[in-house]
Amino acid sequence: MLFRTFLACLLLSGWAQATTIAIPKPDKIVRPVAAPPSLAATSYLLIDGATGQILAEHNSSMQVEPASLTKLMTAYILEQQIKSGTVSMDDEVPISVEAWKTEGSRMFVREGTRVRMEDLLRGIIIQSGNDASVAVAEYLSGTEDAFADLMNAQAQTLGMSSTGYRNSTGLPAEGHLTTAQDLAILARQIIYEHPDLYKIYSEKTFTYNDIKQENRNRLLWRDPSVDGLKTGHTNAAGYCLVASAVRDGMRLISIVMGTDSANARERETAKLLNYGYRYFEGVNLYDAGQDLGQDVRVWGGEMDSLAIGPAETIYRVLPKGARDRLELTLEMDQEVVAPVSQGQVLGQVQLSLDGEVLSTTPVVALGNVAEGGLFKQAMDWVLRAMQ
Repeated sequence: MLFRTFLACLLLSGWAQATTIAIPKPDKIVRPVAAPPSLAATSYLLIDGATGQILAEHNSSMQVEPASLTKLMTAYILEQQIKSGTVSMDDEVPISVEAWKTEGSRMFVREGTRVRMEDLLRGIIIQSGNDASVAVAEYLSGTEDAFADLMNAQAQTLGMSSTGYRNSTGLPAEGHLTTAQDLAILARQIIYEHPDLYKIYSEKTFTYNDIKQENRNRLLWRDPSVDGLKTGHTNAAGYCLVASAVRDGMRLISIVMGTDSANARERETAKLLNYGYRYFEGVNLYDAGQDLGQDVRVWGGEMDSLAIGPAETIYRVLPKGARDRLELTLEMDQEVVAPVSQGQVLGQVQLSLDGEVLSTTPVVALGNVAEGGLFKQAMDWVLRAMQ
């Protein structure tokens, strides 16, 4: 093979250069990506769920009021507590006067009763219950103010650097702000960290105390690919929606802030999602640990060659038709000398599109190579010295 001949010369020279790995070229027409749609919204953001790649944005770093999108953090913290075993879905949560009398959207819990934690979680996510949010905040932290401190600490841990929480509900308060970028970070955590609990976000209705309420995310009815997440509205924030959908195995997350009606937030979100699916595709080139098909020469080992592969999955979202312009370049750190352990980093592989580096991924040994006997090591030393 030409590659093996090149790589052998490379390794014998004692220093590393790069070689290009051929990527199968699908029979596709290269199409330019159209400009993102113009949305009637204060700010918006569209990202690939798996990688966080930004596909479209407008004012995504601008601080805005989150309204009931605040409850995404309230629910996320509760989900973490459930997963860690700190609390249980079967916990009976006491309802205080403060929780019962909280204004705005409600689950209609009653003061002095106890409500199962699982019901409160659904009340927060599906019914957007302010009363349920306060009840959970008090149960987890003692007071809603203390829970807000926990929310802020969690936001900082996640890298939500432009978010400040003052309550668990999203009711207007001085300094209670976030950004579309920060909401995207939180949405990814909810989806990928607790996928079993994320299923709740796609439930269309929930009945508590004989009161049936529908999920305010109407895209769950209108678009079967949509499976979450949450709506929000106050007079100051406008109508907002964080949504996610999966089509052809690719998950997109959209954040639309500050539209003028419930219909508008759904319409503008649909525009954003449809744009992403129409003009982009997820390309999975190699799974983590998959053989790159480019064995490397091993000196002084029981075996002369070794299979290598990426330490992580090589996946990107690309404009449709751009895959045949990708280039994968393998760079070895140094010549490979036994012993070699499986998983040992030997180099890196760069993925480029039209000369722009998209990602760099470590390349690792896919097997072990023990040292050869003294005769084998001596022969390899002679071969190396003769080059």
